[in-house]
Amino acid sequence: MQAREMLAIGLVAVPGVALGIVGTTHPQVLDPSTAHMWWTMHVALVPVFPLLGLVLVWLVRGRHDPVAWVARVGAYVYATFYTGLDVLAGIAAGRAVELQPEGSPAALAMLRIGNALGDVGSWAYLAAAVATALVVLRRHGIRALPGGVVLVAASVPFLYAHIYWPVGVFSMLGMAVGAALLQGASGLRLPARPTGATVAGVEGTPR
Repeated sequence: MQAREMLAIGLVAVPGVALGIVGTTHPQVLDPSTAHMWWTMHVALVPVFPLLGLVLVWLVRGRHDPVAWVARVGAYVYATFYTGLDVLAGIAAGRAVELQPEGSPAALAMLRIGNALGDVGSWAYLAAAVATALVVLRRHGIRALPGGVVLVAASVPFLYAHIYWPVGVFSMLGMAVGAALLQGASGLRLPARPTGATVAGVEGTPR
């Protein structure tokens, strides 16, 4: 296996691994004692969550059939709506509780809206994961099956567990493993460097 392929396998696993690590320290509840950590953690996660979708877009690169477009559109819907969850239920609600520890109706309202957006995003991610697995399976055959199964299975707990320990953490790590296995099955597939020219079916060496 080439070094570039190994690098690609590692890179597609990074978002899931990073979110899994962060999830081990994510507060289980939002209250005055956890509010500061809650909202500052979600500030840091704003650029990280969309990377889960970007990985799926990368895995279907070069394919333009309808299933590949389901993967791309699903990844986009996930990235936008889940960012809404991150901002409202994470940053805004956490900051509101920090400023009003005696009780914040605004925080409750933002949590409800954010969770609704997050539901849309997580379902879109599941749809995109299924589509991605199908695209890679159709292109590379049975060797892509383990990665597709792991990716889709890990995406299901994401619907309700976010990145909370323990289920959400293992969901993120499963996404990382599934993406890495799919990348390993497909390979980096960079175009080969040309070594000669072919004209009218006759091979020759370019001057």
